[in-house]
Amino acid sequence: MGTAASTNADTSSHGSEDHAGGQLYVSLKMENYKLKGELVPHVYGSAPLVGSWDSSKALSMERESTFMWELSFVVPPNHETLDFKFLLKPKHGNVPCIVEEGPNRQLIGGTLQGDQDSAMFKLSGDEILEYKVFIKAHRVSPFDLAASWRAYQENFQRSTVRGIPDVSIASDTEAANEIGSQASLELDIEHYVVPAPSSANSGPVYAANMTETPRSLARTGVFSRNDSSLGSSHSQKDLGASVDRPGGMEVIVPETAKLSLGSGLVESKSVGTFSNMQKQEGHRGLFVDRGVGSPRLMKSSSSSAFAVDVKLGSESKNSMPAAAGAVAAGAVADQMLGPKEDRHLAIVLVGLPARGKTFTAAKLTRYLRWLGHDTKHFNVGKYRRLKHGVNKTADFFSGDNQEGIEARNEVAALAMEDMISWMQEGGQVGIFDATNSTRKRRNMLMKMAEGECKIIFLETLCNDRNIIERNIRLKVQQSADYAEEPDFEAGYQDFKVRLENYEKVYEPVEEGSYIKMIDMVSGNGGQIQVNNISGYLPGRIVFFLVNTHLTPRPILLTRHGESRFNVRGRIGGDSAISDSGELYAKKLANFVERRLKNEKAASIWTSTLQRTILTAGPIGGFPKIQWRALDEINSGVCDGMTYEEIKKNMPEEYESRKKDKLRYRYPRGESYLDVIQRLEPVIIELERQRAPVVVISHQAVLRALYAYFADRPLKEIPHIEMPLHTIIEIQMGVTGVQEKRYKLM
Repeated sequence: MGTAASTNADTSSHGSEDHAGGQLYVSLKMENYKLKGELVPHVYGSAPLVGSWDSSKALSMERESTFMWELSFVVPPNHETLDFKFLLKPKHGNVPCIVEEGPNRQLIGGTLQGDQDSAMFKLSGDEILEYKVFIKAHRVSPFDLAASWRAYQENFQRSTVRGIPDVSIASDTEAANEIGSQASLELDIEHYVVPAPSSANSGPVYAANMTETPRSLARTGVFSRNDSSLGSSHSQKDLGASVDRPGGMEVIVPETAKLSLGSGLVESKSVGTFSNMQKQEGHRGLFVDRGVGSPRLMKSSSSSAFAVDVKLGSESKNSMPAAAGAVAAGAVADQMLGPKEDRHLAIVLVGLPARGKTFTAAKLTRYLRWLGHDTKHFNVGKYRRLKHGVNKTADFFSGDNQEGIEARNEVAALAMEDMISWMQEGGQVGIFDATNSTRKRRNMLMKMAEGECKIIFLETLCNDRNIIERNIRLKVQQSADYAEEPDFEAGYQDFKVRLENYEKVYEPVEEGSYIKMIDMVSGNGGQIQVNNISGYLPGRIVFFLVNTHLTPRPILLTRHGESRFNVRGRIGGDSAISDSGELYAKKLANFVERRLKNEKAASIWTSTLQRTILTAGPIGGFPKIQWRALDEINSGVCDGMTYEEIKKNMPEEYESRKKDKLRYRYPRGESYLDVIQRLEPVIIELERQRAPVVVISHQAVLRALYAYFADRPLKEIPHIEMPLHTIIEIQMGVTGVQEKRYKLM
């Protein structure tokens, strides 16, 4: 607002109830496009501004933008008549002062007297400097005033609470800034805790309870093969690309005779040895969709049987993975080039109880989902509890209890049938979680899987008695098997007997394709043995398992401090951080040094963009590592634009992004799927780390990283809230993944 008339209209719009008990809020602004040297606009006048018209105590106006200066304050109820003027003072020192020409300005009860929308200053040599003046006054309720003042006190930066800007009366902000970041964290760090999203795990969660809900068993536990109403909340069928969507890429199947076979490796039957790949008949090429839209299949004249064999129509709703690039290409190769059963993969867990099978399965499920592979975790124990109840004693698991053996084999078969049915509907990777401790059980599963899916056994072996003891206690505390047992010691002894029963009949895996994890859960070495493992996806699984462990440690995720582009609503770029961002950097350094004061091996990871490097700058005592993979999503030709500018100048791009933010790729830039692909090495390294890591990155990147730890569906990633000046602490350990949030500003 620029005139006194508009000021009057603004104040008169507030009803009489605002005048009762409210205080007068005043905002003064001065604008000039021809700034003169080091002169800074000030305000001085009668009480309560500065008192006695003392120019040495005049209030300095703050620079709001390059050409705009601003000062706001609240007038006490007993001083609603203000008499003031503007003056110019040197940036350093108090003289000489140049007072604006003309009579004093008067503000009575929120109404400006007269009509003065500019301020004239007479400089030396009769030079006139003119500023445009904007004066705004309105009533503030005590409640809004208190909230705004509290925000100012906590942040020592300008912000807005309920539409009311921060206010102060001659407060010493410089002194406050000097002590603010330190004093504010003298209190317990827990003072800054804020609630995490409702979908996040707020406490220890038993991983088996998060697995696929049995479809073959009704809620009452009665067997019903036709009951498929119980699905999983983690279904991601909508993430698969539908081949009949327009606007995709052409996929050409080349002539077999013209296909040049490259060199490759395929594992032999012996452990860890390799032989040259033999020529395969019927090779088929496939281009992978990497942006908005989905592939269209086109077959050559010599591949007439291809479309029928691959079944990419309505029979397989999720035939194409949601991931991009190499991840999708590898998955397509696995699905299309091998035998029919290779298009679906079953990871069958093997191992004694309390060896970390379920937690390993949960981590692997989360990883594969995040890469875009439709994956589900089937826990046989969950089936058993639904069908036979939770009050089974150790005798039920004895190798001499034929009735118990038959009951356990029955629920294992039900779970396997459910998994195969799910794969036939479009699922790709099933994690089959049970002890599967005898060859007879494993042979039963392999026979059921013939012609349907490829089985890889994943055996977990642990010889560390301390880890086994810890896992036993966690099992008794968290498993639904002991939920109705009030006596912990009784449950503990029962589980020990159950474990002994399994040990008597246990037969290590020596058949088929398998991965053996030997003493890997501790994170102190161990080894992995592989046999007859081939294909892109099995190879990725082995690589992930080599780098994973269950050592508890926190991972702190945070965005950089507010950047200058954030202030202006612009995307991308490589701008520096704002004054508010600099304050956050100091608060973050103080937080990290207190939170990780006993963690000598912790490290700080940033992107290569200066806003993250500047945010990490004040943090001392820890090594800092820059990752190009942590750079913000590449916005291509839209870099540096606001969303309003994109909407106005590139409406088609704006609408495409609005329709599918996950797959949308900025022209000459990236999509969220591209970001996920380049973040895979970061995830692997985070899993491998045994000490805390602080990741300072950007909104899109942190959305993708957070989705991995929180096991959020891919389609939700572009919409995950990732607020500025907030730390998300991910606690990784044997009880799964937990999160806590700290809002420092």
